[in-house]
Amino acid sequence: MSITDLRSLRDLDWLMILIALALCALGVLQIYSATHDTKFLNVWWRQILYIVVGLILMWVVCTVDYHTLIGHVPILYIGTVVLLLVAATLGTKLFGSRRWIPLFFGFSFQVSEFAKVVIVLLVARYLTSLRRARLETRDIATLSGLVAIPCVLVAVQPDLGTTLTYLPIAAVGMFVAGLRMKHVAVLALIGVVAPVFGYQFLMKDYQKKRVLAFIDPESYRKDKGYQVIQSQIAIGSGQMSGRGVTHGTQTRLRFLPVSHADFIFATYSEEQGYVGVVFALGLYMLLLLQIVQNAQSAPDRAGMYVCMGVAALFLFHLLVNVGMVAGMVPVTGIPLPFMSAGGSSTLTTFMLLGLVNNVRLRRFIS
Repeated sequence: MSITDLRSLRDLDWLMILIALALCALGVLQIYSATHDTKFLNVWWRQILYIVVGLILMWVVCTVDYHTLIGHVPILYIGTVVLLLVAATLGTKLFGSRRWIPLFFGFSFQVSEFAKVVIVLLVARYLTSLRRARLETRDIATLSGLVAIPCVLVAVQPDLGTTLTYLPIAAVGMFVAGLRMKHVAVLALIGVVAPVFGYQFLMKDYQKKRVLAFIDPESYRKDKGYQVIQSQIAIGSGQMSGRGVTHGTQTRLRFLPVSHADFIFATYSEEQGYVGVVFALGLYMLLLLQIVQNAQSAPDRAGMYVCMGVAALFLFHLLVNVGMVAGMVPVTGIPLPFMSAGGSSTLTTFMLLGLVNNVRLRRFIS
């Protein structure tokens, strides 16, 4: 290993990495607790494997200058669109959605997760290329159109949850780049009208039921409202200090579906209680603050957009997932970063951390 490599290792944001690994440790412990006596017994050690591979990918992403990655965005974007088309037409269908491309030894590749990395780079490239203090209408329309293409391709899989995760990356990027008040007003109006339009004309029946179950879960307690009700029971039963690892009744008695994936925070709340919830949310807050700090110290606008895009994505995941298990937002298939079980999502989160560290390593390079 060269002196340059050692210097790079030293200059990584180790606090951010350690916080991420602490969240991963909480996740692995909770995955083990939720699956140790089920057919998903091997999920916890597979998750450890994903974390190790994720750390390797994080370092790989760090070694390639983010300016180089941004320069290759057209190729990355076209390749992502093509793979999304392949996934939507020829991919493996699971849980009613065709979003996985099979690889080998039982592993699969979820293109829509890795598309998040490309969209972060895409937004950074486009906004950096502009030479205006504030965005014009054509700028907003162009960027929105570019992001809309992968959104549509993921939505038809169907995977509305992942589709929504792309939007905050673009929204925060445009906000930081400078929006005029008329644009803010128009976007706010779209934000109000779009959900109503989508519910009436675009959502499938099961998605509409999720919305109705969110509004009145008791009326759908045996259908789409079941998960929310069981999740709230699990959270409430945790009380102050929790029931302890492997002692959660909602988890152990299998009342709560997918307790190791999208609803892992509900099982964590039951077994670790209010104290554990505050601790985990505190770690997420520190992680987000570290990413924003790296955005503030970025050497240029491109680096700042990259870091803010990652921060926006993680914050959206956190708010929606925690809000979902608490019954504050409709149920969507959005995992909790670093804690939920899943190969593609775990690898993607570490690649995004790699982008942030990539910017950090070059903060003193003019």
